[in-house]
Amino acid sequence: MGDPSGKRRSNTGLVIVAALVALPFVPLFLWAFAGEWRFPDLLPAEWSLRGVYYLLDPGGRVFGATLSSLLIGASVALASVAVGMPAGMAMGGYEWRFKGVVIFFILLPILVPPLASTMGIHLTFIRLGLADTALGVFLVHLVPTVPYTAIILTSIFAERTGELEEAARTLGASSWQAFVHVTLPEVAPGVAVAGLFAFLISWGQYILTLLIGGGNVVTLPMLLFSAASGNDPVIASALAIVFALPAVFALVVALRFLKPSETDEGRGFVGLGKVS
Repeated sequence: MGDPSGKRRSNTGLVIVAALVALPFVPLFLWAFAGEWRFPDLLPAEWSLRGVYYLLDPGGRVFGATLSSLLIGASVALASVAVGMPAGMAMGGYEWRFKGVVIFFILLPILVPPLASTMGIHLTFIRLGLADTALGVFLVHLVPTVPYTAIILTSIFAERTGELEEAARTLGASSWQAFVHVTLPEVAPGVAVAGLFAFLISWGQYILTLLIGGGNVVTLPMLLFSAASGNDPVIASALAIVFALPAVFALVVALRFLKPSETDEGRGFVGLGKVS
């Protein structure tokens, strides 16, 4: 039976952390509904819904930019996990020569300044007809996301000894069945975290989207930077809130649902029993 006082302390700590995280959003919310706010007033002198109307305007670009960011981010997360998982399994689960060299080359795209590498990618994409397209933006977003997912999954697979998979194969499971019913459920939280990081990295990309998309592919960060440079704090604050919501939601989901359960151990053998 758990310690109630310890649980209360943990909940109190979470509330304090949540309050500290939410504190920077208070000025954004005030600016988003401000009509007139001059220094040194603590609160706006007038209130307005201009920022809300801008976000909800059917003829505006906010909905389309948000949808583009969500679709590109989700696609990049899935593709990054699909590419990074085999690399993570190979680097984390096995020891072989020149492993450090391979890890260095995997990390190289995020070690090189993104502006320098993107200029070379842009020239290549122009020749291939991928510049100024959503497909080109999707592909260039894989450059910074795949290394992160590969390294995260490497650390996940490095902690596994392979004993459960060997036991499953001893019980008659094939390599594919052992992976699906034993390995995958065990590493699912790590895979979800890797996909979450890939989504957040893609969601916040501005330079890569601007250079490769050429202005034809409009995402939410592009609207946010444009509003911020236009000296309109109301519109910029409203866009900043929308920009932050998916990231906050994703982190809350990760903290809430990616906790290992006490019943996780042996779940793979239950699955094997269902398919045997």
